[in-house]
Amino acid sequence: MDFRLMGFDTPIFHALHHLVDSAEDGENKFMSAPTRTYVRDAKAMAATPADIKEYPNSYVFIVDMPGLKSSDIKVQVEEDNVLLISGERKRDEEKEGAKYVRMERRVGKFMRKFVLPENANTNAISAVCQDGVLTVSVQKLPPPQPKKPKTIEVKIA
Repeated sequence: MDFRLMGFDTPIFHALHHLVDSAEDGENKFMSAPTRTYVRDAKAMAATPADIKEYPNSYVFIVDMPGLKSSDIKVQVEEDNVLLISGERKRDEEKEGAKYVRMERRVGKFMRKFVLPENANTNAISAVCQDGVLTVSVQKLPPPQPKKPKTIEVKIA
């Protein structure tokens, strides 16, 4: 399968494609293969698109979350400078007598990690989910004040 034709021409998809092909071919049996959890998490990260905007006083992360409630979404800061957005979309309960003819909507866990710039104020983060769009705002720290030269009094010896 050629991911480029589907609009997924990214390094993570190339790596995942290689891993899946290797696993299917039985290659590298003795190599330390990634766990299923790792591959699942990598797919979840790659399949959750996001836009990032920079404003004079903040960074804004915009992630589509159709059909999710705010209780299904988690926004955290790890290791002092990594913004983690995660959650899980669950399949609707099947009603008696109904069956799926086609299932295209993505279900399962999703996750994105973003390394925040040095001037991001991790104590001033807000998140709002409205109409299926999550907007996370991270305020910037004020620029450091330039140090003024210190005047030393010259004494007469």
